Amino acid sequence: MAASISRIMGKCVIHISIFSPVPLSSNIFSGLIYIYIKVTILQWFISYYPAGKTSIRSRLNLPGKIAWISMEVPGFLTVLYCMNTIPRSSNSLSLDEKPINQNEIPTENVVMAAMFIIHYIYRAIIGPLLNPSMSPIHISIWGSAVCFQLMNGISIGGYLAGYGSPLAISRANSLDTLTIDSISSKSRAQLQWKLGILIWLLGFLGNIFHDDALRDIRRSVQREKNIKKRINVKAKDNQSDLSKKINIEKHYDIPSKGLFQWILFPHYLCEWVEWMGWWIAGGSAFLPAQIFLINEITTMLPRAIQGRKWYLEKLGIENLSNRKAILPGIL
Repeated sequence: MAASISRIMGKCVIHISIFSPVPLSSNIFSGLIYIYIKVTILQWFISYYPAGKTSIRSRLNLPGKIAWISMEVPGFLTVLYCMNTIPRSSNSLSLDEKPINQNEIPTENVVMAAMFIIHYIYRAIIGPLLNPSMSPIHISIWGSAVCFQLMNGISIGGYLAGYGSPLAISRANSLDTLTIDSISSKSRAQLQWKLGILIWLLGFLGNIFHDDALRDIRRSVQREKNIKKRINVKAKDNQSDLSKKINIEKHYDIPSKGLFQWILFPHYLCEWVEWMGWWIAGGSAFLPAQIFLINEITTMLPRAIQGRKWYLEKLGIENLSNRKAILPGIL
């Protein structure tokens, strides 16, 4: 036992490096992400979240779009880095650290990485650029998000580039022994793979749809603000009309498209569906995907509950029309 522990610790000291990731790094950072999951419990008791609708005035605020892009981009860039670096560094690893041929990453793993990257290209770059405006983000939120994205990127990238997927392993076994059981297992794996991708796609498209519904509200508000600003400028030019100056205030509203008819945060729910499908496609053994999904739920759920309370304060119960926070008719 002592010898085994010594060997494991030796491997950790020799091989674990953030700047030159290896498959074993995935396990280490998957464990570290559990810290974030535990920290999210505090959100049930603390309403402080200095970003988005609940942003605050602070000298430590960062411009919304710049902060969002810079804190979300590191995740998918880290996955790209791992997918490119781990295979090339395979010569430095011992045989027992190379569960798959490091020079031939399974096609399924490449697709899984592409799905992750596509999501974050939209979430981190396209989405913010499409938004008419974004509230400032406190540097504490920014720093926390950057750390999470780096750890999550190494966790996911290290797995996909170094360990293979249950589907790839199933295929390898079926080539060795073409029995009825192995063929059946291969068929189930293929079905699971296709089902997972379909669920991911539905969640991804739903996320985009509901994000755009929110943007429609912001666009209309932005147009109203521009009109009021022009009126105010004219009022300043005419001193006799100063009393007619229009006050520009924040406007809050709830879209009525899609799932917004029943819940206030359908974009959160769609993202859960998206990552659930991604985990299904990768298989139950895809631990980084499981941890990522759990983190998404534990982070977004209390924010959705608190967000509903925020809407109640701003709009009143009559304007919510019995909308729940995130699960139609339930929560």
